[in-house]
Amino acid sequence: MKTRLYALLIIVCFCACKNSPKEQSYVPRALTQNEDFNHYPKNPEDVFKVVLAAPGEQAGPEVKETFQVKYKDTLIRIQPDEKDKTFLKDRFSLAEVVNTQKTCVLVQLEGSLKTEAPFFLLSANNGKVEVVSLYRASNGANDQEFTNGMIRVGKSGYLINNDVFVTTVNARVYQIPRQQENQRIQGKFFLQSKDKTTLVFLTQDSFYQVHYPTGSVYTAALPTKAPRNMTNVYKWIQNNYTWKKNGKGIEFLQYVDDNAIVDISEFKK
Repeated sequence: MKTRLYALLIIVCFCACKNSPKEQSYVPRALTQNEDFNHYPKNPEDVFKVVLAAPGEQAGPEVKETFQVKYKDTLIRIQPDEKDKTFLKDRFSLAEVVNTQKTCVLVQLEGSLKTEAPFFLLSANNGKVEVVSLYRASNGANDQEFTNGMIRVGKSGYLINNDVFVTTVNARVYQIPRQQENQRIQGKFFLQSKDKTTLVFLTQDSFYQVHYPTGSVYTAALPTKAPRNMTNVYKWIQNNYTWKKNGKGIEFLQYVDDNAIVDISEFKK
């Protein structure tokens, strides 16, 4: 009788283990200067899949839905602190596939709708998964005001906290050069160039411009007569600024003289 019970118990345990969902935890690594995550899967199943999930127990009441990410049939979990193995997250408030191969996913940890929740990239290459942190240390006096989470920049990509730009389709990731290395850009993203490669930030007294593929920057002073309101200044630059290419073929926004005629169509997306 005991033998039969032991045999039955073994079968039940075996079935439970067999049917339990697979999961794998990863400790994020830091992002290097510029990286390419546009990897091609060797097999059709070597891709990520984003699935809708119920909010976790620690999610705020305003969170109605979250996402989980699977690689093949394995649930991806992130261990943000390499020293704390008990702190694991597998639910995200944001999960966006950023390349057509589905081997790269941009995620933001669940925790509420706060924009400061950290962002990560999930990448798969040759059957190996890794997690990359998009966090860059900063101690700017007004960092909180300019920590805006993810901003969709047209169809070009995603701007993360004024610090990192992730391109869509081909999953290239660029660190945005800062005005001061110890603080993120103290300004609001304003617009992008006609060729979609220069990002313009409206700071207190200038247009700070970054050509993200090369890291080239250009600062155009904002005249005292210019309005500071985002809506009004946009209308104002249509009559006073134009896109000009420098010797390297990079487009930057530059002031034109009062007698010049500016084609405002070049500012339309």
